[in-house]
Amino acid sequence: MGRPPESGRQPGGPAVFRTASGLVRERLYGPEHVPAFAEAIGEPGAFPFTRGLYPEGYRVRRWTMRQYAGFGTAAESNRRYRYLLSQGTTGLSVAFDLPTQIGYDSDAAEAAGEVGRVGVAIDSLEDMETLLDGVPLDRVSTSMTINATAAILLALYVAVARRRGIPEASLSGTVQNDILKEYVARGTYIHPPAASLRLVTDVIAYCAERLPKWNPISVSGYHIREAGATAPQEVAFTFAHALEYTRRAQAAGLDPGRFGERLSFFFACHSDFIEEVAKFRAARRLWARLVRERLGVTNPRAQQLRFHVQTGGVTLTAQQPDNNVVRVTLQALAAVLGGCQSLHTNARDEALALPTEASARLALRTQQVIAHETGVADAVDPLGGAYAVEAATEQLEQEARRLLDRIEARGGALKAIERGEIQREIQESAYRHQQRIESGEQVIVGVNRYGEEGAPAPAEILRIDPEQEREQVARLRALRERREAGAWRSALATVEERARGGGDLMGPIVDAVLAWATVGEIAGRLRAVFGEHRETLVL
Repeated sequence: MGRPPESGRQPGGPAVFRTASGLVRERLYGPEHVPAFAEAIGEPGAFPFTRGLYPEGYRVRRWTMRQYAGFGTAAESNRRYRYLLSQGTTGLSVAFDLPTQIGYDSDAAEAAGEVGRVGVAIDSLEDMETLLDGVPLDRVSTSMTINATAAILLALYVAVARRRGIPEASLSGTVQNDILKEYVARGTYIHPPAASLRLVTDVIAYCAERLPKWNPISVSGYHIREAGATAPQEVAFTFAHALEYTRRAQAAGLDPGRFGERLSFFFACHSDFIEEVAKFRAARRLWARLVRERLGVTNPRAQQLRFHVQTGGVTLTAQQPDNNVVRVTLQALAAVLGGCQSLHTNARDEALALPTEASARLALRTQQVIAHETGVADAVDPLGGAYAVEAATEQLEQEARRLLDRIEARGGALKAIERGEIQREIQESAYRHQQRIESGEQVIVGVNRYGEEGAPAPAEILRIDPEQEREQVARLRALRERREAGAWRSALATVEERARGGGDLMGPIVDAVLAWATVGEIAGRLRAVFGEHRETLVL
């Protein structure tokens, strides 16, 4: 499939309707658009899982309603988590601030002005215990969006459980731990790719041995899509990364037929309703086929694509923010009709600031209304068999496979990243999309059409008190004053020694956080061994 033309019309011909990703959308769909129609649709719960992972869909169990939250201090974020749990959230999702994400303590010079701004500040085991205070870790699933420092934050979570006497085997949740997408779409990396992949693999191995209910990696297409990728690119690049991780895990002696059962994925859901529903169905089918064809895995559970969805942050607008409620509702509905396992719905004010309590509650209520009032969860794959949906599913799978095969033929994801190929394709797609908006070809309601002069701003937005940063720094320094010097110094030395000499790093990192070493101190020892990655401009 070639690149879509810049215009929505062909010279001298009728209008050509296209999806948000530029794929052709026909006027009318019928059986001729879906080869081997019955075989393509299949049955829910059966390979290749086009219609869903489970025969009963959501009739037995709804998706996990997992609202992403975190800001300011651990105590402030804990209050939000407890509130969300009281309002019906069925899983936690932790957002960390930038210093935590890139391995700096809150009192580091590099952290100034960023502490607690886009997520919660976590410096030590003390902070993690405060963050999770009152949360039943053996009954609540927790997702942590953390990548470069994923091993350290997972160690902190494990340490909290140990100090409470909760068996590690009972912990359930996910650590994102997807470093490759940081190099192509997000930028919160620390080390060069090879060292980063070693840490990723160590986390996978640790979870395989100690945390059987934990997903050790969530391969993220979300950030790839948010950076400007099309729907087929989101699927293809995500799967290219997943195959790279799988090969690394295999090289470390792990069986993809076993650890594949805990492999999870994270996708965005944007506003092209039919395309998004079809994307999830196509992705589920394509992954099952890839796992069987390329990895030789016959275990059905390891063939299944289990994924979390977040509605599209980049689709939210600061103009007329109430429109975001409509966007998020339709995106969430598409994710459910596409068969997601868990879902986060963005809040109406997130184009302006972190969500207020009221807007976070409305976002959660959106999921609850879909679950309990619409009836869409009562039938398995209710859009299955619709010609337009089935044709789009086939089209998306073919395009994603074409893109993926090109990457694999040239050496895989890591080499493509090193050459800048994936980054360049995302940037070009983002540029084309922005051109369509600026020309008016792509209508964004309230932005390039139906604007409203002097529209009132929301009455309330969340503001982070600068005093919280000073308080966080004071708590951190007080912890350093009272901890036992010999224990944390010895633990850090072991981390550095293991990093230099090879072997598992998770065990020493868990010991270090239990000895009250901080996130920044552990990351600093790893920096001393692995170095820091510096992005190079690829033209």
